[in-house]
Amino acid sequence: MAWLQINHKSNALHGNVTLNVVIPAEPPMFPRQRADFKTVYLLHGITGDNTDWLLNTDAAALAQAADTCFVFISGGNGYYIDSAAGGAYSEYVGREVVEFTRRLLPLSPKRGDTTLAGYSMGGYGALYNGLKHFETFGHIIALSAADGISNAVASGDAPNQYGFTRAFYRALYGSDEAIAALPQSEYFVANLAARVLPEAKAKGLPLDLYFACGWNDFLAPVNRELKSRFDATGFPHFYEEGPGGHEWAFWQKFLRRGLERIAPIPQFGMKGTPFWLSDPRDAE
Repeated sequence: MAWLQINHKSNALHGNVTLNVVIPAEPPMFPRQRADFKTVYLLHGITGDNTDWLLNTDAAALAQAADTCFVFISGGNGYYIDSAAGGAYSEYVGREVVEFTRRLLPLSPKRGDTTLAGYSMGGYGALYNGLKHFETFGHIIALSAADGISNAVASGDAPNQYGFTRAFYRALYGSDEAIAALPQSEYFVANLAARVLPEAKAKGLPLDLYFACGWNDFLAPVNRELKSRFDATGFPHFYEEGPGGHEWAFWQKFLRRGLERIAPIPQFGMKGTPFWLSDPRDAE
């Protein structure tokens, strides 16, 4: 396994940015049938950076086991959208960083080999950008996804639980009027999904969305509501829950769970229901 730290200029973000990359360098457990690598782009949560996944999970070992390149992106605290005040993070995630890493590294250019994943704010970023840029990303993995808009709508002059005021959200979305309209906009990912579904069908592009949340996560109601919206519109998705809260132990376990669906690796195979998906209430 090779761990690379890459500094490069981003036109979308108007400056130099840093990526962490892990890419298999040793022979895989099973013979490789191809010269390029599948790729997973991973987004961090609020107040995090591109070291979060590496420092808190076994992502590097998972990349080696899956014979897949993992690219870790820094997105600040801006929910991975194109900010009204500058900093086009959606453009960066959905186009620029993918094109840059494909030029630099032996990565597959195929949509079906390209996954966008994230936790918390990064889970929202994976949903929003995976849908917005559905022609780039064949798979989405969103863990404990934030809804991206409710804190903005409820914000005021006093800092909220994340330390952000209405001024912060104005810088993201542009105005109080834009913030008030967020539930009807495509920043609410259920609305975006409803628009994307017929477009993807018309282009013959299958959509693959996996999302998960812990039973004790404060964002569980948000994720259940999103599932209900997807069910109502017929948007294809796979949602599951398991023991845990808003924590790394859950994200590590369910990142692997999400990758099992798209990485055909024998050691990922399981028979029966994994223990973390069993509901202890069933035994009562």
